[in-house]
Amino acid sequence: MRRLPIRLRVAAAFAAAMTLVLAGTGLFVYARLADDLSRALDQDLRLRAQDLSALVRDGRTSLRGEAGSGRLVERGESFAQLVGPDGRVADATPPLGGRSLLTPRELRSALHGSRFVDVPSVPGLDEPARLLAVPVDGRVLVVGATRENRAEALRNLRTELLVAGPLALLVATGLGYLLAGAGLRAVETMRRRAAEISADRPGERLPLPGTRDELDRLGETLNDMLARLEAAIERERDFVAEAGHELRTPLALLRAELDFALHHAESEDELRAALREASAETDRLVQLAGDLLLIASSDRGKLRLRQEHVSARELLESVDNRFAWRAQEAGRALEVDAPVGLGLTGDRLRLEQALGNLVENALRHGAGAVRLQARSVDGRVELHVRDEGAGLPPEFVPRAFQRFSRLDESRTSGGAGLGLAVVDAIADAHGGSASAAGADVWISVPAERRAPAP
Repeated sequence: MRRLPIRLRVAAAFAAAMTLVLAGTGLFVYARLADDLSRALDQDLRLRAQDLSALVRDGRTSLRGEAGSGRLVERGESFAQLVGPDGRVADATPPLGGRSLLTPRELRSALHGSRFVDVPSVPGLDEPARLLAVPVDGRVLVVGATRENRAEALRNLRTELLVAGPLALLVATGLGYLLAGAGLRAVETMRRRAAEISADRPGERLPLPGTRDELDRLGETLNDMLARLEAAIERERDFVAEAGHELRTPLALLRAELDFALHHAESEDELRAALREASAETDRLVQLAGDLLLIASSDRGKLRLRQEHVSARELLESVDNRFAWRAQEAGRALEVDAPVGLGLTGDRLRLEQALGNLVENALRHGAGAVRLQARSVDGRVELHVRDEGAGLPPEFVPRAFQRFSRLDESRTSGGAGLGLAVVDAIADAHGGSASAAGADVWISVPAERRAPAP
């Protein structure tokens, strides 16, 4: 069934549903008609019994004579019989004869009240009949009518249902097939367009039917997905291009220094200087490769963290100790401001790496004292690094944490534009965020969850 086209499956499901509906409707109509015919027959017998009872009480006309007139008894369809309490037939319409239509038990019951009786046949008619026995002056008047008219009406209805039902089902299935095709035409159009879309043809989108229904919303969702995929592909292409550009420069410098050391160094001092430069470029390559791998892992959601309890003050002091000699050489002060007892849960080494990038930027591009501060804000811990310089221009802040984003002045200093992107990736991996305002740059991460006191 799953291998069939959707159009055929929809038509088959529609046909199955219509079969159930038609069958249920046919059974309901048949049962309702049968019940209505039975009640009509019973009502007719009651009225006829009422009239014939008055005739019997009057005594001036016999049942046989009434049958001849045809006013109350129709020849071949209805009949009547008057039976005494001993079971003898006192009067009857032809061709019933002198045999009672009731059994002795039925006769005794009828003497005490009216009752209906169904019999398979009556003398002279040989057809199923329905009888109504009513007491009349110590005797029992039996009024009956053949059930053939009812059976014939039900047979005709059954025949019509058996003929009209399949025809209606065939027409309904055909309409269902056509409607399914019309509904799926938009899907086929979108499928053909989707087959033509590729990464080499950006901007292509699926056609929308404009019906504002489920298919239209599906097309909008798929177009949004295509837009996101195009943006992701574009980011990856930019990432590869920028990474290649950033790697080319230190590799070229490294090669130049090694070539100089190999072919042109004439003294030990020149050789050592060339090797020191090569070592510095190697360190830059290692740092750049590490940053690229960290960002790539973050993009895939696979940046591994070693979660542990971290004291905010100890974290800032560790970063302070790491950059103390750099600040002293630059004549800059490093200050730590963090309340005792403020803690968080995270990867200490990754958080130190993020704060180290912020301190590195502050020492390289900022001015004055560098202040490391931790504070608790609305259930989160903010780790600030601020200096006394001009800071980031407001127009640069929205893209400051994007990869390879650099100010013009930082391009001359050899930065790769990945420092703040690494900070943002580490903050995001901790369920936090990175922000900047002028010379104040900080990360916000969830505070440590403390277990309730027993």
